[in-house]
Amino acid sequence: MSDLQRVNIGKQHPAAYKTLIALSSEVEAAAAAAGLDPLLVELVKIRISQVNGCAFCLRMHTRDALKKGENPDRIAVLPGWEETGCFSETDRGALRLAEAVTRVADGHVRDEDYEAAAAVLTDDQVSAVAWLATLMNAFNRVAITSRYTVES
Repeated sequence: MSDLQRVNIGKQHPAAYKTLIALSSEVEAAAAAAGLDPLLVELVKIRISQVNGCAFCLRMHTRDALKKGENPDRIAVLPGWEETGCFSETDRGALRLAEAVTRVADGHVRDEDYEAAAAVLTDDQVSAVAWLATLMNAFNRVAITSRYTVES
């Protein structure tokens, strides 16, 4: 990583960042209203941040998940969620859809990914997961573009 000082785009345009924060509140409320487990919501945020390589969001949401009672072993195996028995069918459907939304450049949200999620999630849950993914991708891009620092 270079030493080039980056503009913190959230501070440069605070009204836009405040709007993103407001959207975050709406998305969190939609996820809760849809009946998504708060631990799953954090896992979705962590997984999207893993895919995007956003260290700032990874640290924040891992800490949040642990505070809410998430099992550290599930966080540890999250990159290999498809290979473990640690996740329910609901978890798997949400993670699969969230990854598909995050990786739209790889071929959009494929029908098989959407259908796998829709088979185990309600319409409200599908929508909430898609909004969580959309939101987290936006936050990841703000943090990565601005090079939010992550130190121990």
